[in-house]
Amino acid sequence: MNDTAKFSETLIALYGKSRKDSLLLCTALENEDYGLQAMPEVSPPKWHLAHTSWFYETFVLKPFVVDYRPFNAHYEYLFNSYYHGVGMQYPRAQRGLLSRPTVKEVYDYREYVDRAMSDLLAQTKHAERDTIVQRCELGINHEQQHQELLCTDIKYSFSFNPLFPALGKNQQVVTSKQQAMNFVSFDAEEAVIGYRGEGFHFDNEEVAHRIHLPAFRLANRLVTNAEYLAFIDDGGYEKPALWLADGWDWKQKNNAAHPRYWLQKDEQWYEYTLYGLQPVNPDQPVSHVNYYEADACARWFDKRLPREQEWEAACLRQKCEPAHFPVSLHPAAAEGNNEILQMFGCLWQWTQSSYTPYPGYQPAKGAIGEYNGKFMCNQIVLRGSSCVTPPGHARPSYRNFFYPKDQWQFSGIRLADDLL
Repeated sequence: MNDTAKFSETLIALYGKSRKDSLLLCTALENEDYGLQAMPEVSPPKWHLAHTSWFYETFVLKPFVVDYRPFNAHYEYLFNSYYHGVGMQYPRAQRGLLSRPTVKEVYDYREYVDRAMSDLLAQTKHAERDTIVQRCELGINHEQQHQELLCTDIKYSFSFNPLFPALGKNQQVVTSKQQAMNFVSFDAEEAVIGYRGEGFHFDNEEVAHRIHLPAFRLANRLVTNAEYLAFIDDGGYEKPALWLADGWDWKQKNNAAHPRYWLQKDEQWYEYTLYGLQPVNPDQPVSHVNYYEADACARWFDKRLPREQEWEAACLRQKCEPAHFPVSLHPAAAEGNNEILQMFGCLWQWTQSSYTPYPGYQPAKGAIGEYNGKFMCNQIVLRGSSCVTPPGHARPSYRNFFYPKDQWQFSGIRLADDLL
């Protein structure tokens, strides 16, 4: 077998695994769960399964398979997320109204696309082979992003059910005693920020560039539930001086007084998790806080949130390479011997950096260029990865991004300050 054939087999295997992983996440779902959409920003599980198939059909099969026949022409409209260059999209806020196609029909759609993709990827002498491979690699990573979104979205929708259903086997979440918080110092340096490897990466991680980074300090771990509860008990949600103006408006409008998924009964705090309702564990990192909450909490500590360049530089200098951690359904306490812990596999970490392009950034041509570049406005960068992030998406240069008000993601708080 030549190298091209071996590479083709590897790519087919990676494609197949990513597709199966999506279905594995749905094994605990009932048919009634597949259509849940509790707010416009989340999507039903059924839509995620269909959209990831639409992506391959739109950007790989239709352009590169002669006389390809779409599974259903209506799906080109129903499952287009935001690609205006491709065509119209069904309204995002109404995805939960799509009782049809049925769950079975969506699974049939996936099988139809998978057969066509396997046939295409086996064609080692296709004239557009390199472009097909690039699109397929993007599709695999795109599907993995939706696997994380599927977990976060179903958690949000499940949380409105007083039965507090579990996606994973209902169990008591166990965690070890949290380490004391301290701060690791980093001297000023001329740092190189951005992706510099040879493997797959998203275009928003480019272009690697050099910046001057003043000296700073970074907390060795994330803020815990106990520490955040102290912020609450000290009136943190009632002190305007701690909050950005937009954040105070958000807090007032939403009567915010605690993290998403916390509730209090019989004078005890509980947290809804994908393992069901659990008592708030003081040693676990506080999760599902938005940028406004993270920023206010940092001010309460008399600290700040890190800049994304500080986070990446610290990660590289500490050699915080992501381990092959298993995907869990809840963040855990810090463990390990490194000076800085929980950089990966626990929670996405808010930075104070706006999501903007790096110097020299150029989006791809055509509709596929809408993947990242069009969102570089009014959003905040998060770094690291969460307990539900596929391992391949945990790397020092990875830039996640959400709006400041977003709470439903697995997001937490790492403190930083200046070293003068």
